Amino acid sequence: MNPFTTLHVFLYRLTGGSIGGSFRGAPVLLLTTTGRKTGKQRTTPLLYLADETNLAVVASNGGRDRAPSWWSNLKRNPSVEVQIKRLKRKMTAVQATKEEKGRLWPLLTNVYPPYDDYQRRTQREIPIVLLRPSSAAAS
Repeated sequence: MNPFTTLHVFLYRLTGGSIGGSFRGAPVLLLTTTGRKTGKQRTTPLLYLADETNLAVVASNGGRDRAPSWWSNLKRNPSVEVQIKRLKRKMTAVQATKEEKGRLWPLLTNVYPPYDDYQRRTQREIPIVLLRPSSAAAS
């Protein structure tokens, strides 16, 4: 994990999102996945959009041709923990359908316009990931 991400996660957790809880006006959550190779917990700060009971995040990796590691981890194990401010909860990740993406993409690019640039920059289809509440509660 790069040092900026490590610091971001540390400050977010320390302050309950007072530091690191937004980026360019967009809300930020902490997504904790299980590493597909190591089995270790990996936490990534991500911009998100609340959509009814779901949270939508974008697996953009800054428009790189390679998908972000957290997305690869989710495809192996979709059970995650999400932290928004001080609230943590268990969720399940699923890739948005084509119809869901068609509805959500304009909303997400309104929150963070560079997503359109990222999609133009890469040949891969950037997925939207929906984080859905799990029946198990987190602390």
